[in-house]
Amino acid sequence: MRTVLVIDDNPSVASALALLFRLHDIRTLSASTPQDGLATLARDSIDLVIADMNFTGDTTSGAEGVALFRDIRALQPDLPVILLTAWTHLESAVQLIKAGAADYVAKPWDNNKLLTAVENLLELVESTRERARLVRARRERRERLSQQYDLRGVVFESDAMHAAVELACRVARAPVPVLITGPNGAGKECIAAIVHANSSVSEGPLVAINCGALPPELLEAELFGAEAGAYTGAHRARAGRFELANGGTLFLDEVGNLPLSGQAKLLRVLESGQYEQLGSSVTRTVQVRILSATNADLRAMIEDGRFREDLYYRLNVIEVAVPPLTERPEDILPLAQHFLGSELSLSEDARSALMQHSWPGNVRELRNSIERAKLLARERSIHAVDLNLPAPRAGVAPRGYADTLSKATIETTLREAGGNISRAAQALGISRQALYRRMERFGLRA
Repeated sequence: MRTVLVIDDNPSVASALALLFRLHDIRTLSASTPQDGLATLARDSIDLVIADMNFTGDTTSGAEGVALFRDIRALQPDLPVILLTAWTHLESAVQLIKAGAADYVAKPWDNNKLLTAVENLLELVESTRERARLVRARRERRERLSQQYDLRGVVFESDAMHAAVELACRVARAPVPVLITGPNGAGKECIAAIVHANSSVSEGPLVAINCGALPPELLEAELFGAEAGAYTGAHRARAGRFELANGGTLFLDEVGNLPLSGQAKLLRVLESGQYEQLGSSVTRTVQVRILSATNADLRAMIEDGRFREDLYYRLNVIEVAVPPLTERPEDILPLAQHFLGSELSLSEDARSALMQHSWPGNVRELRNSIERAKLLARERSIHAVDLNLPAPRAGVAPRGYADTLSKATIETTLREAGGNISRAAQALGISRQALYRRMERFGLRA
């Protein structure tokens, strides 16, 4: 049950709040001194603290409230605290808001406004705990997966990427072709490495070829090899990728770029394990596990006559789809820190910039951005300016945006959010603390 701790030396305050909260299924515990309050925090599970600013009869400075707040933060840094204030120590309360307090409520309080603030914060606590639970669950699943399979050091937190990695592990032992789909830079080659590492031919070579990086006239020679003189410039015989990958895995990246003639020869190898080098009539036999990858719509290419349907079904016995980075935002910060290494860290504004960017270039773009930042950073902490990212996409507020918010904008947003601070802050693209500061500046209440 949701639990609020009221720390106030006036018993009538705790009684009044307990009655108010009981009507809304909120349990209330009370303490009359800071010491008792801290002892209760150490003993019970508390979701929110409402604390007075003074506990000694002839004291009005608010210093006791400041000390209590700091003790609470030391004990439970993420626990939200609402301050009960009087005009004589309002300035101290405002300073504590800037230091991380959730809200302040002036005595005598308005029940509706106080209840709204409490419900907002309890909702935030619940969602934060749920996110933490999901993160723990994801990490536990990843740990179990890494204990069973070789994940090749792939970094991920998202459910979407976990599903792709898990599928790659599960199909690795079956000696069937796997088609890995997804946009450029999303990590298709990492999935190929995982499949090979957990396959029955993991002791053999993993040979890759980018079918989109070579002109069509050279692609067949790269795949199947060529005798000396087979084409202009072929001064000596050369081994093809199939021969080099014999007994292991051949990874055909951007397989949609294969010319039709190469597709026919590839189909033959898949069906019979046999091929001929360019310029040779000698039939060679290989045993190779085929993995292929594409960012193209192969079905559309089949309709257009640019890709063989029979080859498609040979390659696509199992499909592993790698989602773009924009669909797995949980992976952005872990990947960024991985690329950054242990010597550097990400500042708050850098983290915000990374999360606001849409990453059209996916993981490859993220890695390049971090590598650039490492070269340009003047401190041990990377800042947003070091990342050199473009302005945030539409609908996402950049850092510094809060300074331009008008009183009317904040009032309208609060009204549309029904007084819910968390929803209003999210709609405005700022933190709750930032919104509280603007509300205090304009004299607004939720």
